[in-house]
Amino acid sequence: MLITRKSQLTGVEHTLEMPVTQKELDRCWSQNAKGTEHIQDVLPHLTPEQREFLMTGSTQAEWDEAFGSEDEDE
Repeated sequence: MLITRKSQLTGVEHTLEMPVTQKELDRCWSQNAKGTEHIQDVLPHLTPEQREFLMTGSTQAEWDEAFGSEDEDE
């Protein structure tokens, strides 16, 4: 499924192909009275970076630019 999000870090809009369904997304962000489920429980097959993109629109490259990469700590 193609997902388009506006990055909360840069304001740039990104579109990525994600292995998710609308039903899964609805479970995470539904406005129903039952509440929502945690993204890591609904989409455990996604990487943390993919889940971050769904939540904030931020890509790994933007995250690394803003906060540094883990490699820089070594």
